[in-house]
Amino acid sequence: MPPLPADLDARVSAAADVLRRGGLVAYPTETFYGLGALARDEAALGRLARAKLRPEGKPLPLLAADVGQVEAVAGLTGLAARLAARFWPGPLTLVLPALPGLDPAVTAGAGTVAIRVPGSEVARALARRAGGAIVSTSANLSGEAPPTDAGDLSADLLSRIDHVLDGGRTPGGLPSTIVEVEGDSVRLLREGAIPFDAVRAAAD
Repeated sequence: MPPLPADLDARVSAAADVLRRGGLVAYPTETFYGLGALARDEAALGRLARAKLRPEGKPLPLLAADVGQVEAVAGLTGLAARLAARFWPGPLTLVLPALPGLDPAVTAGAGTVAIRVPGSEVARALARRAGGAIVSTSANLSGEAPPTDAGDLSADLLSRIDHVLDGGRTPGGLPSTIVEVEGDSVRLLREGAIPFDAVRAAAD
């Protein structure tokens, strides 16, 4: 990955420090601004759900800096590993078996975790420096439109979080495609930026 500009690099490091201290950070992804907390920080996960006014029982998707961070929280083998090699970094979220110890706030008790290695260099750098996979839910209150610019974050949400990593305007568009991988089969859960036909072709 090419180095980030010095000023952006410093902002990423500051945001990662907030995450490591248990804080909540809004940050840019390859589509919209996301709201993050470290996936292994139970207290921060609870704060994040409350900050978004998120209904109970909804799983929290994650993003990771690389395959190593994915394998620290999820089983990535067989077909799932082949799809990861084909589409990551990029907007494909894989629903995978969660490893033991992952907080129920992430899995919603389903035993699976939705995770991707994003196309955004800033988001990957943030996860890398934070030291582990981070939550990647949209940086808005439940029911609001996801923001494409740090200046679009609602005042209500800003009052509930600790830090904003301003990476400029994001392109918006379609969210990540979400698929569930079970053995040698793949099932579409949400249409998105990568056509499901392309995923199925890679799975054959």
